Amino acid sequence: MGVVGRIDCAGEAGRAFMKAADVFRVGAGVTGIIAVCLSLTGCVGSPTYGTDKTAMEQLVDDVGSAVSIGASQNKNAGTKYNPRPALVMPPETARNTLAEPQQSLASKENPEWLESPEDARQRLVAEADANKDNPRYRSPLLAGYGTAGTMTESQKWAAFREARQLQKGAYLDQRRFLSDPPTQYRQVASAGNLDDLGEPELKKEKRRKKEAKAARQTSSWWMPFQ
Repeated sequence: MGVVGRIDCAGEAGRAFMKAADVFRVGAGVTGIIAVCLSLTGCVGSPTYGTDKTAMEQLVDDVGSAVSIGASQNKNAGTKYNPRPALVMPPETARNTLAEPQQSLASKENPEWLESPEDARQRLVAEADANKDNPRYRSPLLAGYGTAGTMTESQKWAAFREARQLQKGAYLDQRRFLSDPPTQYRQVASAGNLDDLGEPELKKEKRRKKEAKAARQTSSWWMPFQ
C-alpha cells in the first residue's frame, strides 16, 4: 500500500505540472497574438508618406520581393525593335579620289601663332644663359627702362602726366580696357567735380581729434554712470 500511495502522489504532481505548463503556453500564445495585433494595428494606421501603401504593407512587399524565387516578368517582352539600317557607303569612284585633309592652322609653324607665357619664359631664360658672358647683352625685359629695369626721369614725368590726365577725366568718353566701366556710368555733372579731391586725410584726422577732445571736456563727471 505504501508503494501504491507514493505512485498516486507522483502521478497527481505530474498532472498538476502538465496542467500548469499548458496554462503557461496558452497565456504566452495569447500574449503574443495580442502584441502582433497591436503592432499590425499601428502599422495599418500609420501614414503612407505620399504613397498608396503603409509602412507595414511596403515592408511586406519588400520582403516578399527579396525572398521571391520565381522569375520576374519581363516588362519589355512585348516591345518590338526595328533592325538597324545598313551603312551608306560612298561609291567606288569617290573612294579613290578622297579629299586631302585640311591642314590645321593651330600649330607653332604658323607665323601668327601666339607665344604662350611658358614658352616666352623658356626662350628668355635660354637667351640669358647663352649671353651670360656678353657684357653688351640687354634683356628684352629691360627695353625702354633704365639700369636694372628702373624708369628714367623722362619716363617718370611721362607716367606722372598720364596719371594726371586720367585723374582729370582724359578718357571718360571711351573705354580703353575691358575692366573700364561703360561710358554712361562715368559721366559727371560738372568738370569741377573731377578736381575736387575731398578733405585731406591729415586735416580730417586733426578735426576728429579736436572734436573728441571738446566732447571729453564738456561731459559731466556722472556720464559713465548713465
